[in-house]
Amino acid sequence: MSEAKRKTTAVSKEELNIQKQFTQRVNSVINANYSQAPLACVITYGCQQNVADSEKIKGMLELMGYGFTENRLEAKLIIFNTCAVREHAEDRVFGNVGSLKKYKRENPDVVIALCGCMMQQKHIADKIKRSYPFVDLVFGTHVIHRLPELLYRAITGGKRVFEIPDMDGAIAEGLPVKRDDGSKAWIPIMYGCNNFCSYCIVPYVRGRERSREKKDVIKEFKELVSQGYKEITLLGQNVNSYGKDLVPQVSFAQLLRELNSLDGDFRIRFMTSHPKDCTKELIETMASCDKVAQHLHLPFQSGSNRVLKAMNRHYTREQYLELINYARQLMGDELSITSDIIVGFPGETYDEFKETLSLVKEVKATSLFTFIYSPRKGTPAAEMDDPIPAEEKSRWFKELTDLQEQISAQQMALHKGKIYKCYVYGKGKLADNYVAARNDGNLIIEFEGDESLIGTFQNIKVIEPLTFVMRGEIVKEK
Repeated sequence: MSEAKRKTTAVSKEELNIQKQFTQRVNSVINANYSQAPLACVITYGCQQNVADSEKIKGMLELMGYGFTENRLEAKLIIFNTCAVREHAEDRVFGNVGSLKKYKRENPDVVIALCGCMMQQKHIADKIKRSYPFVDLVFGTHVIHRLPELLYRAITGGKRVFEIPDMDGAIAEGLPVKRDDGSKAWIPIMYGCNNFCSYCIVPYVRGRERSREKKDVIKEFKELVSQGYKEITLLGQNVNSYGKDLVPQVSFAQLLRELNSLDGDFRIRFMTSHPKDCTKELIETMASCDKVAQHLHLPFQSGSNRVLKAMNRHYTREQYLELINYARQLMGDELSITSDIIVGFPGETYDEFKETLSLVKEVKATSLFTFIYSPRKGTPAAEMDDPIPAEEKSRWFKELTDLQEQISAQQMALHKGKIYKCYVYGKGKLADNYVAARNDGNLIIEFEGDESLIGTFQNIKVIEPLTFVMRGEIVKEK
């Protein structure tokens, strides 16, 4: 592929400069109408990519002159950044937006906005337009960088603003970021998805895969390290596909090796990986790079080859196990495996579900993210026959979670007495005087310690493994 043939995915500098002008215009409106900074409340649903998007939204709002609050009933701007992956998340959004009707009536100057994956679906946007007339602004996943312009139109134009272009999306570099956490950070390295799993709405709402230029990723990573961030997670709908669209091509493993070689005391994490694109090169890179966490989140979704084919996953149970076995061969017991499973996919039988249970026993994951199938309008799976009643699927689901709880406890027990270099990331939950840390394998260890330890690496000895967390004690250097 030549440079001339590569599809341009970058937002132009001219467009970004236009948005800077709208930022100043919004700031002027705010200064003319408020004696102090009005507050914005940004509510985020869904995955880490949405969290990263919300941090950009907050970065732009801060430049416009907004302060921030977590209490939506004291905000002058309320933004819901939505998730479309499961029905439950959508229902929560509709319920929470509906509850603001009275607040909006009593405070007509409040701006209510919705963005994110839900809004990229036409039938959802139409429902908001029809049934929620008090919502002022709706915009899709591909125009976040245009928030200054869209917000200016919403607060000055006297009309509702709906901006949901049907496009593959673009990459806007240089947007301001207001990070939620001072101890860990997210870096999206690519956007979109080309896989079209039959149950998944993501490719339809996030667009096709598009990678950030390697130099831009490395630049942002260096800035975070210089600011003191020690846990940095690389994000993408499918990070294993990173760089395939770049010229020249760059593999995800190559990117990891370059980031690993940078100076500084930090740990690199990444998610999410797709088994069909998970290479031995990536596994070898994880094993050889001392700053890359030995934690592999590799969703297998089902243990049945027939169901995997119906899901359009493009790998088999046997291929998945080959990857896991190779990873464990190189990284041993220190490797932590986590995965996703869908229970009750349309047409799945109980015998096929039992194949999933048997795979769970073979993989011995540290933990699983388990979901009962949720139909997504517009996906192939939503049109498939689904004869198994919800009550039966719920029984299967409990059978799976009971099994994994036993396996998680067994996996945790293997760590008793071991000492790990852990990153202390926040307050603990086991006791008021505990802080929480993660080891290289993403396992949580809580121990007695002062909050001044947050943001540092500490050597922690595991004293008592529990089911989903471990109790430890700090090991003082002699």
